[in-house]
Amino acid sequence: MMDRDLVGYGRNVPRVDWPQGARIAVSVVVNYEEGAEYSLLDGDSHHETNGEVPSPVPPNERDLNNESFFEYGSRVGVWRLLNLLERYQVPSTFFCCALALERNPEVAKEIVARGHEVCGHGYRWEEYHSMDRDSEREAIQKTVASLETTTGQRPVGWFTRYGPSVNTRELVAEHGGFLYDSAGLNDDLPYYVTVKEKPWLVVPYSMETNDARFWRGGLVSINDFYDYLKDTFECLYEEGATHPKMMSVGLHCRIAGRPARSKAVERFLQYTRGFPGVWFARRADIARWWLEHYPADGALKP
Repeated sequence: MMDRDLVGYGRNVPRVDWPQGARIAVSVVVNYEEGAEYSLLDGDSHHETNGEVPSPVPPNERDLNNESFFEYGSRVGVWRLLNLLERYQVPSTFFCCALALERNPEVAKEIVARGHEVCGHGYRWEEYHSMDRDSEREAIQKTVASLETTTGQRPVGWFTRYGPSVNTRELVAEHGGFLYDSAGLNDDLPYYVTVKEKPWLVVPYSMETNDARFWRGGLVSINDFYDYLKDTFECLYEEGATHPKMMSVGLHCRIAGRPARSKAVERFLQYTRGFPGVWFARRADIARWWLEHYPADGALKP
C-alpha cells in the first residue's frame, strides 16, 4: 500500500551533513524513453498521445510526426545531453526504459561508460499504475534483466511513467537488489516509509523543475525554464546554510536535448558550478549516503 503522509518532517527538518559539507545535493535526471512509448508497431491499440503538439491523427493510425519527435531524442538529443554533462563534469541518473535501450545499445553502453547511473523506468514507457499486481511484478523483473544485459549495470532505483501503482513499492522491495524508489514528489529530502514492516528509502523527484513543462504547458521560453531552475536552486541553497537540501532536475532527450532548450540547462550548470558547497550526485549516491549516515533506526536531528 502507498499510505499518505501529510506531515513529513514538518517543522523538525533534519540538519543533514552532505559530503564535504555541501549545502545542497543537486540530482540531474535524464529520462531515456524514446522507442519505448506507445506504438502501433509494437502492437499497442493506439499511438503515443503525449507529444510536442496536439495530434490530429486518429489514435488507431500511426502518428509519424510524433514518432519523429521521439526519434530526435535517441538520434541527437541524448548525445547533446551526454556531452553537456561531461563538459561540466556532472554525474547524473538516467531513468531508463529497458526497451528503449535495447533499440539503441550504443547509448546503453555510453551511459555507464560516462559514469552515470541506470535507474529502472519500466520496460516500456507506459502506465504501471493501471497494471494488475502480477503484470507489474513481471514488468519489474523484465526491466531489471534487460537493463543488466544492455548496460552491464543492475538498477538500484525505480520510477515509472506518471508514478507508481498502489503495489509498486512493495513489489520493488520484494524483488530485492533495489535501494530506493523515486515514487514521491513530496519533499526536499530523502525519507523512509514502512514497507511490509521494514523501512524503505524514498529519494523524491520533481515534476516542476522538469522540462516536461514545455510540453504540458506552463513554460514558453528557455529563459522561463532557466529562471525556474535558478530560483529553485537559490531558495534551497539559502535554506541549506542551516539545513542542507536536495534538488531534482528532470530532463528528457527529446525536450531538453533540443538545441535551444539545452542552452537553458547549460546556463543552469554554469551558474550553479560557481557556488561552493554544491554536490552534483547520482540518486544512487544520495541513497547510499543516506542509508549509511542516516539509517532508519537512527535519529535525525533538526
